Amino acid sequence: MPFTKFSNLDFDQIKTSIKSYLRANSDFTDFDFEGSNFSVLIDTLAYNTYINAFNANMVANESFLDSATLRENVVSLARNIGYVPRSRSASKATVSLRVSAAEDKNTATLQAGLVCVGAVNNSNYIFSIPEDVTTTLKSGNGTFSDVTVYEGTYLKKQFVANTSINQRFILDNSFIDTSTIVVRVKGPSDSGEGNEYTRVDNILNIDKNSKVYLIQEIQDEKYELLFGDDYFGKKLENGAIITVSYLLLMARKVIMPVNFLLQEEY
Repeated sequence: MPFTKFSNLDFDQIKTSIKSYLRANSDFTDFDFEGSNFSVLIDTLAYNTYINAFNANMVANESFLDSATLRENVVSLARNIGYVPRSRSASKATVSLRVSAAEDKNTATLQAGLVCVGAVNNSNYIFSIPEDVTTTLKSGNGTFSDVTVYEGTYLKKQFVANTSINQRFILDNSFIDTSTIVVRVKGPSDSGEGNEYTRVDNILNIDKNSKVYLIQEIQDEKYELLFGDDYFGKKLENGAIITVSYLLLMARKVIMPVNFLLQEEY
Protein backbone atom coordinates (compact mmCIF):
# COMPACT_ATOMS: atom_id res chain seq x y z
CA MET A 1 0.00 0.00 0.00
CA PRO A 2 1.56 3.36 -1.04
CA PHE A 3 2.04 6.30 1.28
CA THR A 4 -0.97 8.64 0.97
CA LYS A 5 -0.57 12.42 1.09
CA PHE A 6 -3.53 13.50 3.15
CA SER A 7 -2.72 17.16 2.51
CA ASN A 8 -3.91 16.79 -1.10
CA LEU A 9 -7.45 18.11 -0.76
CA ASP A 10 -8.29 19.28 -4.28
CA PHE A 11 -10.75 17.14 -6.24
CA ASP A 12 -8.21 16.14 -8.92
CA GLN A 13 -5.56 15.34 -6.33
CA ILE A 14 -7.97 13.19 -4.32
CA LYS A 15 -9.00 11.36 -7.49
CA THR A 16 -5.37 10.71 -8.38
CA SER A 17 -4.68 9.38 -4.88
CA ILE A 18 -7.57 6.93 -5.14
CA LYS A 19 -6.33 5.67 -8.51
CA SER A 20 -2.81 5.25 -7.16
CA TYR A 21 -4.12 3.19 -4.28
CA LEU A 22 -6.20 0.96 -6.56
CA ARG A 23 -3.31 0.44 -9.00
CA ALA A 24 -1.09 -0.66 -6.11
CA ASN A 25 -3.63 -3.42 -5.42
CA SER A 26 -2.77 -6.58 -7.43
CA ASP A 27 -6.38 -7.00 -8.55
CA PHE A 28 -6.33 -3.66 -10.43
CA THR A 29 -2.71 -3.40 -11.60
CA ASP A 30 -3.52 -3.10 -15.32
CA PHE A 31 -7.02 -1.70 -14.95
CA ASP A 32 -7.96 1.25 -17.22
CA PHE A 33 -9.92 3.47 -14.84
CA GLU A 34 -10.51 6.24 -17.40
CA GLY A 35 -12.17 3.98 -19.89
CA SER A 36 -14.51 2.11 -17.55
CA ASN A 37 -17.61 2.65 -15.43
CA PHE A 38 -15.30 2.36 -12.42
CA SER A 39 -14.36 6.01 -13.15
CA VAL A 40 -17.86 7.10 -12.02
CA LEU A 41 -17.36 5.44 -8.64
CA ILE A 42 -13.94 7.06 -8.27
CA ASP A 43 -15.44 10.48 -9.08
CA THR A 44 -18.15 9.91 -6.45
CA LEU A 45 -15.60 8.93 -3.80
CA ALA A 46 -13.38 11.90 -4.66
CA TYR A 47 -16.30 14.33 -4.60
CA ASN A 48 -17.54 13.04 -1.24
CA THR A 49 -14.01 13.24 0.20
CA TYR A 50 -13.60 16.77 -1.15
CA ILE A 51 -16.85 17.97 0.49
CA ASN A 52 -15.94 16.37 3.84
CA ALA A 53 -12.46 17.92 3.72
CA PHE A 54 -13.91 21.36 2.94
CA ASN A 55 -16.44 21.16 5.77
CA ALA A 56 -13.80 19.96 8.23
CA ASN A 57 -11.52 22.83 7.23
CA MET A 58 -14.31 25.41 7.69
CA VAL A 59 -15.27 23.98 11.10
CA ALA A 60 -11.66 24.10 12.24
CA ASN A 61 -11.23 27.69 11.05
CA GLU A 62 -14.40 28.84 12.83
CA SER A 63 -13.15 27.35 16.10
CA PHE A 64 -10.36 29.92 16.49
CA LEU A 65 -10.68 33.64 16.97
CA ASP A 66 -7.97 34.63 14.51
CA SER A 67 -9.38 32.54 11.64
CA ALA A 68 -13.17 32.72 12.20
CA THR A 69 -15.12 34.67 9.57
CA LEU A 70 -18.75 34.36 10.71
CA ARG A 71 -19.73 37.10 13.16
CA GLU A 72 -21.65 34.73 15.45
CA ASN A 73 -18.55 32.56 15.88
CA VAL A 74 -16.28 35.54 16.46
CA VAL A 75 -18.71 36.89 19.08
CA SER A 76 -18.95 33.50 20.81
CA LEU A 77 -15.16 33.13 20.98
CA ALA A 78 -14.73 36.72 22.17
CA ARG A 79 -17.25 36.07 24.97
CA ASN A 80 -14.93 33.38 26.35
CA ILE A 81 -12.29 36.04 27.04
CA GLY A 82 -14.77 38.53 28.51
CA TYR A 83 -15.07 40.81 25.48
CA VAL A 84 -18.32 42.20 24.04
CA PRO A 85 -17.92 43.35 20.41
CA ARG A 86 -19.01 46.88 19.64
CA SER A 87 -22.46 47.27 18.12
CA ARG A 88 -23.44 49.34 15.13
CA SER A 89 -23.53 53.09 15.85
CA ALA A 90 -26.33 55.38 14.77
CA SER A 91 -25.52 58.41 12.67
CA LYS A 92 -26.39 61.59 14.49
CA ALA A 93 -26.81 65.29 13.87
CA THR A 94 -27.43 68.41 15.91
CA VAL A 95 -30.50 70.42 14.89
CA SER A 96 -32.59 73.29 16.20
CA LEU A 97 -36.36 73.29 15.88
CA ARG A 98 -38.73 76.27 16.12
CA VAL A 99 -42.22 75.60 17.48
CA SER A 100 -45.46 77.50 17.88
CA ALA A 101 -48.21 76.61 20.32
CA ALA A 102 -51.15 78.13 22.13
CA GLU A 103 -50.14 81.31 23.94
CA ASP A 104 -51.36 79.99 27.29
CA LYS A 105 -48.68 77.27 27.30
CA ASN A 106 -45.37 77.93 29.02
CA THR A 107 -43.47 74.84 27.87
CA ALA A 108 -43.33 72.41 24.96
CA THR A 109 -41.97 68.87 25.04
CA LEU A 110 -40.39 66.97 22.21
CA GLN A 111 -41.23 63.42 23.14
CA ALA A 112 -38.83 60.51 22.75
CA GLY A 113 -39.25 58.84 19.40
CA LEU A 114 -39.61 60.05 15.84
CA VAL A 115 -38.48 63.65 15.32
CA CYS A 116 -37.95 64.05 11.60
CA VAL A 117 -37.57 62.19 8.32
CA GLY A 118 -34.91 62.93 5.75
CA ALA A 119 -34.85 62.07 2.07
CA VAL A 120 -31.95 61.82 -0.36
CA ASN A 121 -31.48 59.84 -3.58
CA ASN A 122 -35.01 58.39 -3.31
CA SER A 123 -34.24 56.96 0.14
CA ASN A 124 -35.88 57.93 3.43
CA TYR A 125 -34.03 58.20 6.74
CA ILE A 126 -35.78 58.26 10.11
CA PHE A 127 -34.28 60.31 12.94
CA SER A 128 -35.32 59.94 16.57
CA ILE A 129 -34.36 61.04 20.07
CA PRO A 130 -34.00 58.58 22.98
CA GLU A 131 -35.46 60.85 25.69
CA ASP A 132 -37.85 63.78 26.10
CA VAL A 133 -36.60 67.32 25.50
CA THR A 134 -38.44 70.31 27.01
CA THR A 135 -38.15 74.00 26.18
CA THR A 136 -39.84 77.16 27.47
CA LEU A 137 -42.28 79.16 25.38
CA LYS A 138 -42.67 82.90 25.15
CA SER A 139 -45.93 84.14 23.64
CA GLY A 140 -46.47 80.64 22.29
CA ASN A 141 -43.12 80.50 20.49
CA GLY A 142 -39.98 78.62 21.42
CA THR A 143 -36.90 76.86 20.10
CA PHE A 144 -35.41 73.47 20.77
CA SER A 145 -31.75 74.38 20.48
CA ASP A 146 -28.94 71.97 19.64
CA VAL A 147 -30.99 68.78 19.86
CA THR A 148 -29.01 65.65 19.03
CA VAL A 149 -31.04 63.35 16.77
CA TYR A 150 -30.07 59.78 15.90
CA GLU A 151 -30.71 57.90 12.67
CA GLY A 152 -32.97 55.00 13.61
CA THR A 153 -36.29 54.00 15.10
CA TYR A 154 -36.99 54.45 18.81
CA LEU A 155 -38.44 51.29 20.37
CA LYS A 156 -39.52 50.10 23.81
CA LYS A 157 -39.86 46.56 25.13
CA GLN A 158 -41.15 45.32 28.48
CA PHE A 159 -40.44 42.14 30.40
CA VAL A 160 -42.06 40.81 33.57
CA ALA A 161 -39.58 39.07 35.84
CA ASN A 162 -40.39 35.49 36.82
CA THR A 163 -37.85 34.25 39.34
CA SER A 164 -39.27 30.70 39.34
CA ILE A 165 -37.72 29.96 35.93
CA ASN A 166 -34.37 30.50 34.23
CA GLN A 167 -35.60 33.56 32.38
CA ARG A 168 -33.74 35.25 29.54
CA PHE A 169 -34.19 38.90 28.56
CA ILE A 170 -33.55 39.06 24.82
CA LEU A 171 -34.11 42.10 22.62
CA ASP A 172 -35.71 40.67 19.49
CA ASN A 173 -34.31 43.22 17.02
CA SER A 174 -31.02 43.10 15.14
CA PHE A 175 -28.89 46.20 14.44
CA ILE A 176 -29.39 47.87 17.85
CA ASP A 177 -27.14 50.72 18.89
CA THR A 178 -26.25 49.48 22.37
CA SER A 179 -25.06 52.93 23.48
CA THR A 180 -28.72 54.06 23.39
CA ILE A 181 -30.09 51.24 25.56
CA VAL A 182 -31.83 52.50 28.69
CA VAL A 183 -33.07 49.98 31.28
CA ARG A 184 -35.56 50.80 34.03
CA VAL A 185 -36.87 48.33 36.59
CA LYS A 186 -40.13 48.89 38.46
CA GLY A 187 -40.59 46.98 41.69
CA PRO A 188 -43.81 46.68 43.72
CA SER A 189 -43.09 49.91 45.62
CA ASP A 190 -41.76 51.98 42.69
CA SER A 191 -43.64 54.58 40.69
CA GLY A 192 -43.54 55.36 36.98
CA GLU A 193 -41.14 53.11 35.11
CA GLY A 194 -39.04 52.57 38.23
CA ASN A 195 -35.30 52.96 38.77
CA GLU A 196 -32.81 53.28 35.96
CA TYR A 197 -30.16 50.57 35.95
CA THR A 198 -26.59 51.25 34.88
CA ARG A 199 -24.77 49.19 32.29
CA VAL A 200 -21.38 47.84 33.43
CA ASP A 201 -18.59 46.08 31.59
CA ASN A 202 -17.35 43.95 34.52
CA ILE A 203 -18.37 42.84 37.99
CA LEU A 204 -15.64 44.68 39.88
CA ASN A 205 -16.61 47.28 42.48
CA ILE A 206 -20.26 46.23 42.59
CA ASP A 207 -22.16 44.60 45.43
CA LYS A 208 -25.53 42.96 46.03
CA ASN A 209 -27.29 46.35 46.11
CA SER A 210 -25.86 47.69 42.85
CA LYS A 211 -28.57 48.40 40.27
CA VAL A 212 -26.63 47.27 37.22
CA TYR A 213 -26.95 45.08 34.16
CA LEU A 214 -24.66 43.61 31.51
CA ILE A 215 -25.27 42.82 27.86
CA GLN A 216 -24.02 40.08 25.59
CA GLU A 217 -24.49 39.60 21.88
CA ILE A 218 -26.18 36.40 20.75
CA GLN A 219 -27.16 35.10 17.31
CA ASP A 220 -28.21 37.41 14.44
CA GLU A 221 -26.70 40.49 16.14
CA LYS A 222 -29.35 40.46 18.86
CA TYR A 223 -28.58 41.27 22.49
CA GLU A 224 -29.41 39.70 25.83
CA LEU A 225 -29.62 41.60 29.12
CA LEU A 226 -28.07 40.04 32.25
CA PHE A 227 -29.04 41.14 35.76
CA GLY A 228 -27.58 40.55 39.20
CA ASP A 229 -28.00 37.58 41.53
CA ASP A 230 -27.77 39.34 44.93
CA TYR A 231 -24.02 38.67 45.01
CA PHE A 232 -22.90 40.69 42.02
CA GLY A 233 -25.65 43.20 41.45
CA LYS A 234 -29.20 43.50 42.74
CA LYS A 235 -31.44 40.56 41.89
CA LEU A 236 -34.76 41.20 40.17
CA GLU A 237 -37.84 40.84 42.31
CA ASN A 238 -40.54 38.45 41.18
CA GLY A 239 -43.10 40.38 39.13
CA ALA A 240 -40.80 43.35 38.54
CA ILE A 241 -41.42 45.14 35.25
CA ILE A 242 -38.32 45.76 33.13
CA THR A 243 -38.69 48.50 30.51
CA VAL A 244 -35.98 48.70 27.87
CA SER A 245 -35.74 51.51 25.33
CA TYR A 246 -33.24 51.66 22.47
CA LEU A 247 -32.65 52.83 18.91
CA LEU A 248 -32.92 50.37 16.04
CA LEU A 249 -30.82 51.06 12.97
CA MET A 250 -31.73 50.17 9.42
CA ALA A 251 -29.68 47.41 7.77
CA ARG A 252 -27.51 49.80 5.82
CA LYS A 253 -23.74 50.32 5.73
CA VAL A 254 -23.51 53.95 4.58
CA ILE A 255 -25.47 56.86 6.01
CA MET A 256 -25.59 59.91 3.74
CA PRO A 257 -26.41 63.53 4.67
CA VAL A 258 -30.10 64.35 4.59
CA ASN A 259 -32.43 67.32 4.44
CA PHE A 260 -34.70 67.48 7.47
CA LEU A 261 -38.47 67.54 7.14
CA LEU A 262 -40.35 68.15 10.40
CA GLN A 263 -42.93 65.52 11.22
CA GLU A 264 -43.72 66.34 14.88
CA GLU A 265 -46.84 68.21 15.94
CA TYR A 266 -47.00 70.35 19.07
